[in-house]
Amino acid sequence: MSQRTVEINIVDRKLKVACPIGQETALLTAAQELSDRLKKVSASKVISTPEQTLLMTALNLANDLITTQQQLKVEQQENERTIALLQSTIEQALSPSRKKRA
Repeated sequence: MSQRTVEINIVDRKLKVACPIGQETALLTAAQELSDRLKKVSASKVISTPEQTLLMTALNLANDLITTQQQLKVEQQENERTIALLQSTIEQALSPSRKKRA
């Protein structure tokens, strides 16, 4: 896949990053999200070093990812149950009409 260099800005630091063509907007959005979260953690005044800021931000992002994955799994299971119920309902609805034809 072809790549292109995109300049991103994270907490007032400009970086050039290789990015697959067509994914530039997603990269810029991710960079903005990271920058916003870093600024928020830095503003809390509880964390004193840049390393702590990065680690706390990474930990928060990892937690958000895990939470979202768990929610997605629950939603997929609910969708599977709903589809199974719909299939069963459709089969039951069609069943009497098949018997009448026979």
